[in-house]
Amino acid sequence: MEKTRCGWVNSDPLYADYHDREWGVPVHDDHKWFEMLILEGVQAGLSWYTVLKKREHYREAFDRFDPLKVAAYDDAKIEELLSNEGIIRNRLKVQSAVTNARALLKVQEEFGSFDAYIWRFVGGSPILNSWGSLSEVPASTAESDALSKDLRKRGFKFVGSTICYALMQATGMVNDHMTQCYLYKGGCGHQAEHAHERG
Repeated sequence: MEKTRCGWVNSDPLYADYHDREWGVPVHDDHKWFEMLILEGVQAGLSWYTVLKKREHYREAFDRFDPLKVAAYDDAKIEELLSNEGIIRNRLKVQSAVTNARALLKVQEEFGSFDAYIWRFVGGSPILNSWGSLSEVPASTAESDALSKDLRKRGFKFVGSTICYALMQATGMVNDHMTQCYLYKGGCGHQAEHAHERG
């Protein structure tokens, strides 16, 4: 029997697998946080599907999203990345990855981990919503506004409130599976064991 998924999922198995195994599953790994922070920023002005298809190229180009390594990138490395056809060659977005890596390291110093820092914005546990259609889902919320403002204050780039809300959805800070989706109401909870398996 065909599973009923959220309306934004297309017919590509890559997209369905992302929805089924990853989207909305709480993240608690700083490498994963850095990956999602960068990829959501890259998405600005594009579709998530476009970014998802390039994710493996990004992982290879950005040292598996190791913030320590990315924070050390110099101008020559940035130029090298801008010649990489596997990623989206936008100078501001490439530079922001380096900027955000350095900002993330400072957050780790202050809070012990980026994970400990970011979950404070939803009180430490996921917000569960009950949307019946995609048109009901907000582009931003008070929580994403607060996160965006604080990240900007700390020097992060490409962290507007809409990007932050997409980040919160993707990383399980907010569970926005549609009510008709088979993963609705924490149905993805049984897949939480996959949260640390995704590289």
